[in-house]
Amino acid sequence: MQERIYKSLPNVLQNGLVTFFDYIQYKKRHSGVYGQFLAEYKNAKSLNIEELIFLQKECLIEFLNYAKHSSTYYKNLLNDFPFNQDVFQAYKTIPIQSKEDIRENLGRIFTISKKKAILSKTGGTTGKSMEVRFRPDDMQKRFAILDAWRESFGYKLGDKVAWFSGKSLLTDKDVKANKYWKYDFLYKIRYYSTFHIHDNSIRHYIDDLNNFKPLFAIGFPSSMYEIAKWGLKNNFPLKYKMETLFPTAETIIDEERRVLETFFGGRVVNQYASSEGAPFILECKKGKLHLEMLSGFFEVLDEQGLPAQSGELVFTSFSTHGTPLIRYAIKDRIVLSDEICDCGNHNPVVKSIEGRVNDFIYSKERGKINLGNISNCIKYVKGVIKFQIIQNQEDAVLVLVVKSSEYSLNDEKMFRHELVQRLGEKVDIKFQYVSDIPRESSGKYRIVKNNLKLA
Repeated sequence: MQERIYKSLPNVLQNGLVTFFDYIQYKKRHSGVYGQFLAEYKNAKSLNIEELIFLQKECLIEFLNYAKHSSTYYKNLLNDFPFNQDVFQAYKTIPIQSKEDIRENLGRIFTISKKKAILSKTGGTTGKSMEVRFRPDDMQKRFAILDAWRESFGYKLGDKVAWFSGKSLLTDKDVKANKYWKYDFLYKIRYYSTFHIHDNSIRHYIDDLNNFKPLFAIGFPSSMYEIAKWGLKNNFPLKYKMETLFPTAETIIDEERRVLETFFGGRVVNQYASSEGAPFILECKKGKLHLEMLSGFFEVLDEQGLPAQSGELVFTSFSTHGTPLIRYAIKDRIVLSDEICDCGNHNPVVKSIEGRVNDFIYSKERGKINLGNISNCIKYVKGVIKFQIIQNQEDAVLVLVVKSSEYSLNDEKMFRHELVQRLGEKVDIKFQYVSDIPRESSGKYRIVKNNLKLA
């Protein structure tokens, strides 16, 4: 009903509704404890590692106590938790919670009513979507952290920004008129559709960027990458330089970063969080990723569940009081570093964010080949606009390719050769050429879709 009314309105009123919706959301996010926590978070940037560990421990104790007394599910799970002992050691005895554990028990996990909550849905790229509830103060704390981080790279609310996300805001009339965006005129946010980016439309995106001239961009890196790649290939430039690009929701790879910085002229700075409320991993001015210890408690575990430098991320997020997430296995992988960064941020350094646990291709001969290795397969292949590798069985993959006129039989041979180098000789590789590769319902684009049920 609401969507039908929205789409029947003239463009100026649609932009008005977008602006009004943003105003309501930003009012919720920037009131309450926002200002106080923003100041506390900025002050914490000068703390040393011992001071950060002390505060993290206090936050962990508070959060576990809250969950035990406010959630039926965690009351049982934490019933015998020894709060009077070494909390960090005792914490390891809490059973790890999978996404299925959380989804199946949501009714018993929630600590607030839906009416009082700020709702958020996960994208569902690995199965069903999940709706979680945030207390308003938790959302205010999350945005205080994000705003402080973006501000450190020059962005403040009200600066012009290009936003590439999964919002479905366009009408058929917009598409026919080659207008692939809506505008929040209060906060100066141009929302660009990520569902309509293709060879015949990208010039209109670039034309509008040149007209609007935002210095910042936020959103799916794969969408910005498609625009940048097309612009560079077709000598259709951005006629000014952006300052900073903030990719969200997807794992960014080195090739994407290089192309984005070349075309847009600004620096790409990476971040990690999630719709259900994961604690933050944020890139500093020195280009290092840091675990933000005051946003949650992090573990990196190997396949046996033991601490490791490289492995699956398991966390407790301090900003999920409405839907407590305790020792939650989000199915993402990261690699830790022993490096000490000289940027002034004493939070631990992360070497890389590897992406989803199932962002890999499996080969009996070679094991798991991660997203970064797969994406490098086309380094020496011409004419690939985009590709996706689907694995439904251990000994076979299907490679979907959207190709340009540059692509030849030799390029397919090179592509196959690069895949064989990574997967080995025993995986059957089939190519299928398509006009487009659809995004997920969330608007995200996935290079790898692994449908295997591996332990």
